[in-house]
Amino acid sequence: MTDIGIERQEARRSGSAQQKLLAFASLIVLVAGFSLASPRFFQIDNILSILQATSVNGVLAVGVTMIIITGGIDLSIGTMMTFTAVMTGVVLTWGGMPLPLGILAAIGTGAACGLISGTLVAKARIPPFIATLGMMLVLKGLSLIVTGTKPIYFNGTEGYTLISQGSVIGRMLPAFPVPNGVLILFAVAGLVAWILGRTVLGRYTFALGSNEEAVRLSGVNTDRWKMAIYALAGGICGIAGLLISSRLNSAQPALGLGYELEAIAAVVIGGTSLSGGRGTILGTLIGALIMSVLTNGLRVLSVAPEWQTVVTGVIIIVAVYADQLRRRGSH
Repeated sequence: MTDIGIERQEARRSGSAQQKLLAFASLIVLVAGFSLASPRFFQIDNILSILQATSVNGVLAVGVTMIIITGGIDLSIGTMMTFTAVMTGVVLTWGGMPLPLGILAAIGTGAACGLISGTLVAKARIPPFIATLGMMLVLKGLSLIVTGTKPIYFNGTEGYTLISQGSVIGRMLPAFPVPNGVLILFAVAGLVAWILGRTVLGRYTFALGSNEEAVRLSGVNTDRWKMAIYALAGGICGIAGLLISSRLNSAQPALGLGYELEAIAAVVIGGTSLSGGRGTILGTLIGALIMSVLTNGLRVLSVAPEWQTVVTGVIIIVAVYADQLRRRGSH
């Protein structure tokens, strides 16, 4: 590697570390500010509510992090999450199948949807934005068609709500009833961090985002690896579908739109570059916590929902602009 290449690589690493530090500092400032503004914010019940909300958005963000690192995007993760929850309801409630099969149905459905999106991007050469936008609409429609626009309730499925709302830690330490959904988030994040840092798939994920053409010219089947990344991200969306349907004890076919924006915002806030080639799961987790703390804090302060949406939009714009500034600084 040339001296210039080494310098650029070091600049990227430095910029990524600074972004994570800035994101973490922002999280601390938000928590401190909301705690001073309202005594209700830092109560145990509210903190657990923030963690519970983060479990869903965080899992989605972890999944889409891999895709964004490749230089792609996936706008379908919100409706994909909903569709996997619907298919879980079909298997468990309508089909009367055991819980493990419902879990496999969610993850398998997500992986299949992700594989289709990856195939459209890799083989059909459709831009990721368009391919996943189309998939978003398809999955939204299918969720409504399959359910007849009515929710599917899991009242007859024993133990389903425990997936997200139960607390293994709470049974051992009643003073710390951390929901299982939070443990699942950290387990998924740890697994994906290991994949990105220790496996061939992880190395190719970063390589595709840095210079896909160079990887292709070196003899690597880039299409196959890209499809695998989208499929893995889809399977992770299936886990998010399990978490949100377990939390609501139902599969809501009209739910899902908007979740992709918060997930992508969390990824960018955490330091992952929209141009690809750079990103960490730790940064994504911090970004997801920032989004959840901000949403919850505004709600505790009784800020109108429409203004909460405005603030979220502003944060997305600021995060993308900051990413642009980091990219200019690394070149």
